Amino acid sequence: MKSNKPFLFLIFLSVLPKIYSQSDSFFYGSFETNGVYYQESESLAYDKKFASNSYLNLKYNLNNKFVFDLQTESYNPQPLQNYSDLLEDTFISTFSINFNTNDFNITTGTIYEQFGSGILLRTWEDRQLGINNSLLGIRASYKKQNLNLVLLGGYQKKSNTISEGKVFGFDSEFTVYENSTTFNNLVVGLSYLGRLEAPHYVSYPFNDLTNSFSGRFDYNSNSFYSNYEYVYKSEDGIVKDEVLSETFVRSGNAHILNLGYFKSGIGLDFTFRRLENMGFYSERIEFGNPYFETTLNYLPALTKQHDYLLTNINVYQSQPNVSFQDPSIMKAGEIGFQFDAYYNFKKETFFGGKYGTKISLNISKWNNLKGSYDYENEDYDLDFLGFGVKYFSEQSLEIRKKWSENFNNIILLVNRYYNKKYAEDSFGEIDSKIVVFDNTLKLKNKKSLRFELQHLFTEDDKKNWFGYGLEYNFNFNFNAYFNSIVNYENEIAGKPTYSNFGVSYSKNANKLILSYGKQRGGLMCFGGVCRYVPEYKGLSLSIISSF
Repeated sequence: MKSNKPFLFLIFLSVLPKIYSQSDSFFYGSFETNGVYYQESESLAYDKKFASNSYLNLKYNLNNKFVFDLQTESYNPQPLQNYSDLLEDTFISTFSINFNTNDFNITTGTIYEQFGSGILLRTWEDRQLGINNSLLGIRASYKKQNLNLVLLGGYQKKSNTISEGKVFGFDSEFTVYENSTTFNNLVVGLSYLGRLEAPHYVSYPFNDLTNSFSGRFDYNSNSFYSNYEYVYKSEDGIVKDEVLSETFVRSGNAHILNLGYFKSGIGLDFTFRRLENMGFYSERIEFGNPYFETTLNYLPALTKQHDYLLTNINVYQSQPNVSFQDPSIMKAGEIGFQFDAYYNFKKETFFGGKYGTKISLNISKWNNLKGSYDYENEDYDLDFLGFGVKYFSEQSLEIRKKWSENFNNIILLVNRYYNKKYAEDSFGEIDSKIVVFDNTLKLKNKKSLRFELQHLFTEDDKKNWFGYGLEYNFNFNFNAYFNSIVNYENEIAGKPTYSNFGVSYSKNANKLILSYGKQRGGLMCFGGVCRYVPEYKGLSLSIISSF
């Protein structure tokens, strides 16, 4: 399969000069490079060494009928730390040809797709996390009136190779009812995904083909929305200690319910999710790997995504997998919920004041599935709605207030519980409280100054943290910043301090970011998906350009 990539690339280059001359066609793309010189690092392999990740994406649209897509990646002399070891040198990572009409669409090559909420299937790219789990194969879709059908099949990308498992499936959606006047509509969906992988070892008590199904509905009205999805995965082997068990075989399932209400000035959103053994990979042995390689589905942590340094300590990541670490740590998935409330106090009211006030409340809680666990016999019997050992809980209140034409601030209060033993298979439980004051002052000539103070209070783990940050915007294009956090009660580690200085310049579709400092190690999260990043000190440069 890999040998076909250069051949297809040559075809693309040979066709490009001919199609470029077409008046109704256009060429576009993007370039991104991220480089770090590691002055210090937890990872010894990166001490005093340079690493970089670079991406060049080229697209050509021919008469709005054909789209040619090609992406090249380079990891020289080595990838940024904690990216997959399989990422090396320069190679063609994705390529595709897409043909589109009003009703019909077909793509050959690299495929990005999502079925429903993504619990069954989602292939996507996130460069900051080092994730690109696209499929190499073929995708066809048909859309006519109230019906939308998708059919696909292929092999999944695994760094600069492809996985051994074959992936194929379909997604269908049907609009049962739609009223454009009242904005009411009801959509139902049905999906199937199959993963075919023959283990190369002994005879296992499960089929080479793993079948999974999803059924869902979405209902929307003027001020209310609701959706529910159920997913089932057939029996499959469980990976224990990076070995596929010959005896531990279980099916998986998922339930997700989302309800919301909104009107002028107010919004409410509630999500409930139950995951049981829903880790799904095109290669079974990659089960739970830290780089999300061969991951077929998308299972983000349904918690509030915060923007501040101290609020991103002890963050939660979803726990969909079965794990029998030892008799004291046995997990089969997660159950929990997230609730969001938003309210805008109008101008010229008691709480709104002259300019109005915005508040948002978030509550989230995630637990292990309650049930009877048998470590010796590798088995469990679960209560459907039972909440077991608590993984994580958080309550946060955010107040956004504009005090004058030139000054506004944000106050954030967070109360958090984090179970390291169960969430990380580590030790300890952490109760913490976080306070953030974020202030922005508009100055003359499009300049502005932002200053923030943060504090994390806890008697557990590494104890208290203090942080502050300063950002000066010279104009809309150029800014400079400094931030620092210190674990000032951590006497054992010598009160570690993490400080960073950087500048950013943007012009049109181009952006340059230069920074120097020491980065705290831990979980780095984007979109509710997290991976571990080692601590390091160094100089980093990022260049992003679209054309």
